[in-house]
Amino acid sequence: MKKLFNAVTLFLTVFLLASLSACSPSVKTVQKPQNTASGEYAGQTVILHTNDVHGAVEGYSYLPALKASIEAQGGTVILVDAGDYTNGSVYVSVSKGESAVTLMNQVGYDISALGNHEFDFGFEQLQENLKNAQYNVLCANITKDGKLIFDSEIIYQVGSLKIGFFALSTPEIQTKVNPALIQGLNFTEKEGLYKTAQQEADKLSKKCDIVICLAHLGIDGETEGNRSTDVMANVTGIDFLIDGHSHSVIANGDLEAPIQQTGTGFANIGFIAIDNATKKIVRSGLISTEGLSQDAEVLATAKNIIDTVDAEYGAVFATTEYVLEGKKLMVRTQETNLGNLLTDAMLWTVSNEAELTVDAAHTVVVTHGGGIRASVVVGGISRSAIKEVLPFGNTIAVNYVSGAELLEALEVSTYCTPESVAGFPHVAGMKITIDTTKEYDAGEEYPDSTYCAPKSIQRVTIDEINGQPFDPSATYAVITNNFTAAGGDTYYAFKRAYDAGNGFDTAITMDDALANYIRIELGGEIPEKYAEPQGRVTVK
Repeated sequence: MKKLFNAVTLFLTVFLLASLSACSPSVKTVQKPQNTASGEYAGQTVILHTNDVHGAVEGYSYLPALKASIEAQGGTVILVDAGDYTNGSVYVSVSKGESAVTLMNQVGYDISALGNHEFDFGFEQLQENLKNAQYNVLCANITKDGKLIFDSEIIYQVGSLKIGFFALSTPEIQTKVNPALIQGLNFTEKEGLYKTAQQEADKLSKKCDIVICLAHLGIDGETEGNRSTDVMANVTGIDFLIDGHSHSVIANGDLEAPIQQTGTGFANIGFIAIDNATKKIVRSGLISTEGLSQDAEVLATAKNIIDTVDAEYGAVFATTEYVLEGKKLMVRTQETNLGNLLTDAMLWTVSNEAELTVDAAHTVVVTHGGGIRASVVVGGISRSAIKEVLPFGNTIAVNYVSGAELLEALEVSTYCTPESVAGFPHVAGMKITIDTTKEYDAGEEYPDSTYCAPKSIQRVTIDEINGQPFDPSATYAVITNNFTAAGGDTYYAFKRAYDAGNGFDTAITMDDALANYIRIELGGEIPEKYAEPQGRVTVK
């Protein structure tokens, strides 16, 4: 009887374990036929990777010829992207990213991660765009209602070689994207990000020979704790990390960890070659696109996109004798003439189109440098050029805040100046001074943010408001954009006011406001007063 009992117990135990195994979530596996051609890449699987394409649509034409060249020499190619492809130039922003997906389908991408700019037009628009994607979209660290928004990982098998991929997106999406457009999304960051990555690496290591992390994280100092280097320092089991976000040019060997990033706009294409027999990475690096062949069919698709957009936006409506400075490093560290022009346009627009509850002496403008995406060169100005400067479709909003809240917002938005930060303020109606010799007095992290509130004001002084002394107890109308009004980047102080009903959205887009100001108020010609910055922001 005892033997029978033990036998039944053993049977039930084995059955239960088998049932649990059968019910455990499986990882999707894609079979790639192994290339049997001879040549330099014979017996190898080659991962080609891109990142931060940002609407450089003609660059996609480099990929088919490069893939064909590797395949002709015996390699099996897997093509992946580390994010930020649906925004960044007028040629993809006009379609809200759809045209980028069309091109990626045409060249045959296998996998993409999600960058912060994939969310620029909202999560619903992203889902709509990716319904047409013929590639696998991965994201392991963003959830909605407790569920991942996309699959977290996938396995590609070539012969007996198994390569596991998982993807991470920057937690900065919480502040880099209009919070109103990503409501309900939750992001793991820092220790939580490392835990997620470790779980993925452990899961894939049990099934795969090579584990690759597609990470739109970058290496910028302002994202410390959420960088690709932080992940690699705190996670084991990742054989290679394909990075994006910081627009860095990194070949494996440039850093202590096996990380690559290609820069931006198809400056380079990354490659990782894996020996199918030894199941080891045998080489990696970056391939400059300079001199690479371009595929005629893909080029034709890109040119059709460009011609269509140019036909609508390409007509010249104004001129400038001065370069209007919008380079990333400039607008995120200092006042520029383009920042002056833009904030003046916002003030002019609201003054003509809206009724404020405070007088002009208590009205100011603040917009963030991260929203300015390009310079305007000398010569004719078209709507396409304006759209390059302001590609996000943000609208002008107004917040009523106390002087103390305004000062808090400015302190946070310059917390690391002179280092680059997207929240850096461009202003009108006031003059401010930033003392970079003082340390930022960081307090607790704002809710749903990667930035910390100031415990005290140390770095920023508001020198004057429209020629009058600053009053921390007064109420000011802050003309801004709907992104910062909702707490984007460093501007949680504005969000508090907006959520309390102390503000409104004009529904006038930033690019329309700038174009109309140039065309109507300035008569289609940029005057000399915008030749140089006007001394509104002093950095010392």
